[in-house]
Amino acid sequence: MIKNDLISIIIPIFNTEKYLSKTINSILSQSYKNIEVILVDDGSDDNSLSICKEYAKKDNRIVVIHNENSGVSKTRNIGLEQAKGDF
Repeated sequence: MIKNDLISIIIPIFNTEKYLSKTINSILSQSYKNIEVILVDDGSDDNSLSICKEYAKKDNRIVVIHNENSGVSKTRNIGLEQAKGDF
């Protein structure tokens, strides 16, 4: 890995409001800063999508995708299709 490579981090989300902020904060606090964080909401019916959108407003490295509930595999693949990173 070269020092400036973009790393894509894909997080499938379904009703995880209880843990979501801690997860996102942990990723954003890492020492490697050249990242994109792709948060793919899989039709959550809690506040997960709202939390994702609030983080995206604060940090331009965060991309939020909302998807109808279709399962973790399809949700992860949607994130992979959007990823721009080298890794």
